[in-house]
Amino acid sequence: MKGKFIVLEGPDRCGKSTQAKLLYNYLLEHGCDVVLTREPGGTPAAEKIRQIVLEPGLDIRPVAELLLYEASRAQHTQEKIIPALQEGKIVICERYTMSTCAYQGYARGLDLKMIETVNQIATTGLQPDLTLVFLMSDKYFSSRGEYLFSDRLEREDREFRQNMRQGYRNLVERTKNAYLIDADDDVDVIRARVIELLKEHHITDLCPLLKS
Repeated sequence: MKGKFIVLEGPDRCGKSTQAKLLYNYLLEHGCDVVLTREPGGTPAAEKIRQIVLEPGLDIRPVAELLLYEASRAQHTQEKIIPALQEGKIVICERYTMSTCAYQGYARGLDLKMIETVNQIATTGLQPDLTLVFLMSDKYFSSRGEYLFSDRLEREDREFRQNMRQGYRNLVERTKNAYLIDADDDVDVIRARVIELLKEHHITDLCPLLKS
């Protein structure tokens, strides 16, 4: 692929959407050809699946949940991510395959090997060039979401969130080019660390005004 694929991972309300937008604007300002997208979603069909899988009150069993996420991912990857990378663009995506391992694997208890297999099928083997995992203290989960609508997964209990966060830690240790980011830090401190990592991995070399 001529472009670069950056994934921002982490629990709900950890600030990854804020950092994704800050990064998107930073890269745009420096002449980059950049796409900002998200999972589940990112395309019209994938967004329809997102509505189903996150709707509060629906009784969606773990394997069905997994397959819904993967259907959304397959559509998103083929319709949006791969074409953008082939055109030499930088793609910033909120969540990708690691989130499925953390949520449906470590938190739901589904078999990780099964999840990795369906991830491989849905992505046709596409891997991020850089994965940034934002982890915050659980004490901030309620305070940061006080005025937010809670989707189906945000309504899971503390144990679910703890298992998911530990899953992210384990996954970072065995994933190439993956880094933990302390999401309890100040927004500007986090932004600086994100940009530093992009420069270390020469992703900013694709930007006319940021070439090293």
